[in-house]
Amino acid sequence: MRNYRWILIVIALIAGVGMGLAYGWYIDPIDFFDLTPDTLRADYKADYVLMTAEAFRFEQDPGLAARRLAIFGAQSPSSIAADGLDYARANGFADSDIVLIQEMVTALQAWSGLP
Repeated sequence: MRNYRWILIVIALIAGVGMGLAYGWYIDPIDFFDLTPDTLRADYKADYVLMTAEAFRFEQDPGLAARRLAIFGAQSPSSIAADGLDYARANGFADSDIVLIQEMVTALQAWSGLP
């Protein structure tokens, strides 16, 4: 009799998980599409700015860094990078990461955008 209860519990658990997955995948799935990167939270934007700064360290191409940051909308790339730097300073990013972002911000501020 005791094994019978465990079998019922396992069957009920499997059925519950199956029904939950079926509901989430087929009946009422989440519809996220055509979202732009400017809808990201501030921490993800700061992470993207940091990744761009890490790439900039090797490439030393402010134009390419500016194009990578331009996906965040109408702000200038230097102000987007500066916002990421402010977030990094306020939220305890590593000093080496802050230096990387600062170097990119300085380069973007000096960059004219003209060939």
